Amino acid sequence: MFLNTIQSAYGSRKKSVRVGRGIGSTLGKTCGRGHKGQKARSGGFHKVGFEGGQMPLQRRLPKIGFKSALSKFSSEVRLSDLERINNEIIDLDILKSLSIVPIFTRSVKVIDSGILTRSVRLAGLKCTAGAKVKIIALGGVIEV
Repeated sequence: MFLNTIQSAYGSRKKSVRVGRGIGSTLGKTCGRGHKGQKARSGGFHKVGFEGGQMPLQRRLPKIGFKSALSKFSSEVRLSDLERINNEIIDLDILKSLSIVPIFTRSVKVIDSGILTRSVRLAGLKCTAGAKVKIIALGGVIEV
């Protein structure tokens, strides 16, 4: 195969329909737009969701729930994830470098999930109440 012989697959590039080219083309005069009306005019389209003046569906339905935009910058780490880390002090940079949390994470919370068998020292990480009890019971330290 050579670069000058590469072609796109048959049917993948359809020819555009040329409208307004006379009676014989079947798309002459009104060009497939029908007669008169808003949709027949140039620029005659309304915004998405417009229902002819009726209250649109997205405004009739009740608004429920909320998802914080900051939630993508926070992550959770299990106790079992901390078990696998061999560093003396565990902080946000170490979690990022080991790909335990995404690189754009700003805050991390340790949750009470999994088993921790050794003492760990956390720096700058938040903890749930259950995780805090387990870490301290094993002789771990939590620095805020």
